[in-house]
Amino acid sequence: MNKLNVRLTFINEILGTASNDPVIQETFIASNAPDAKSRKEEIEAVGVEEVIEKSKTVFPRDADGNPIFWDYQIKGFFKDACSALARCKGAEEAKESCAMKAFKKIIDGCIFVQPRQIKININGEMGSCQRPLRAQTAQGERISLANSETCPAGSTIEFSVLCLNKDHVKAVIEWLEYGKYKCLGQWRNSGKGAAWYELLDDNGNVIGGNLNG
Repeated sequence: MNKLNVRLTFINEILGTASNDPVIQETFIASNAPDAKSRKEEIEAVGVEEVIEKSKTVFPRDADGNPIFWDYQIKGFFKDACSALARCKGAEEAKESCAMKAFKKIIDGCIFVQPRQIKININGEMGSCQRPLRAQTAQGERISLANSETCPAGSTIEFSVLCLNKDHVKAVIEWLEYGKYKCLGQWRNSGKGAAWYELLDDNGNVIGGNLNG
């Protein structure tokens, strides 16, 4: 088994993805949890406050009130990155991703992220981001306002990636490299939540990555 210890440093602010309405959270988000126990855990971690609009997307919280990502959100980023890079045939930075067949099954069954709750180390104060959303409907174009809780640029997270097959390690590094363009959180297509990565040894020393460009 091969393990990568990873630190992500966010280039831009990160936007929360969890609904602040516990009913919506249960129905549309937590229903994707693998079992009833983790479903209940996710719902409770949202920590809804009456003073915040129910439509606002927020970060789940750990038992100490710290904003977190779930392990499966990192896996979701890996799938998104591999899907994008697989369209870049012939590019050196996409070589491993292009060669990976049935990548979703590989990420689900052969690549694991720890811990389950990944604490966000906040660089400053949390805020909010409002932006218009446009959609074409049968009645014409409609515009609504989206609102998300944010963690500032410079915030970090640390986690480990376990690969059952050593051949998958290079692909994971490709995905981490891709994160400087598109990574985690809401509104990723705008560059929000993009991140540099560092590889760490078991003592926390930096042994690789792209933080310095």
